[in-house]
Amino acid sequence: MNQRDFAGYRGTPPAMRWPGGAGLAVSVVVNVEEGAELSLGAGDAQNEFIYEAVECVEGTRDLCMESHFEYGPRAGWPRIRAALRDRSVPATLNACGRALEATPWIAEEAVLDGHEVAAHGWRWERHAHMDEASERQAISRTVETITRVAGTPPLGWHTRSATSLHTRDLLIEQGGFLYDSNAYNDDLPYLVETAAGPHVVLPYAFDTNDMRFFNHGGFVFADDFARYCIAAFDRLLAESADAPRMLSIGLHTRIIGRPARISGLEQFLDHATGQQGVWFATRAEIAHAWRSALKLPRWQSRPTPESFSQ
Repeated sequence: MNQRDFAGYRGTPPAMRWPGGAGLAVSVVVNVEEGAELSLGAGDAQNEFIYEAVECVEGTRDLCMESHFEYGPRAGWPRIRAALRDRSVPATLNACGRALEATPWIAEEAVLDGHEVAAHGWRWERHAHMDEASERQAISRTVETITRVAGTPPLGWHTRSATSLHTRDLLIEQGGFLYDSNAYNDDLPYLVETAAGPHVVLPYAFDTNDMRFFNHGGFVFADDFARYCIAAFDRLLAESADAPRMLSIGLHTRIIGRPARISGLEQFLDHATGQQGVWFATRAEIAHAWRSALKLPRWQSRPTPESFSQ
């Protein structure tokens, strides 16, 4: 995690095609964070203050903020679920462990629909300043919850924005995760060498992401989201005629799930699912395909809660 790489593929990525001969892999990510936000009511040291209205209530529960986050599971997730199901689009749920403790039915419904449930930390929090023991416990609790409510351990991990210097080492050495998404630096997966062998990194994106509806991010209407994501899709699809590409679409149940915004997702999906040369896949499927294309041994290990208790 200490080494920076400004070169990447330098314009010459591996010559490969995605399954079915596709040039562009599209990853739809639904972030499930509601119930994992900071809250005095949940025993945290402070309340969450990042939302559409930035406010900080100190010394007592912020019932307003709690209510805002409750919207996602109650009303937003059913709309997103329907949009994906109606178009047979597989997604990856980036789920916080504590969120799924509060809303286990979301994981159950996601698995029923054929989606992947990946790990997004225990709480919706950064790991940058965590000591190793605390981070190990956060990973362990997250893996245990997802394994219990989704039926299988998570294969992917994505920390909220800022990891610690030892996050990836913990994931690899103690958990055996197939991939992580703790990077924002490319339009393709790439490998990092670790003590356990090559590890797949699937870069994520903040621009093709509904978070831009918040805090002066540039999206106001549903069309803003649709037009921006379609522009990214069209460009990457054109480029994928010569070299593989990957597009991540980031969603949040409390954001895109609003009635005035959900059509932005629907417009994008209607445009993208009608194109040739496109593979909609979970992030685990993309990571497996990347390893296969590079002729790496098929990944075997799975994370287990017990592996973090050492």
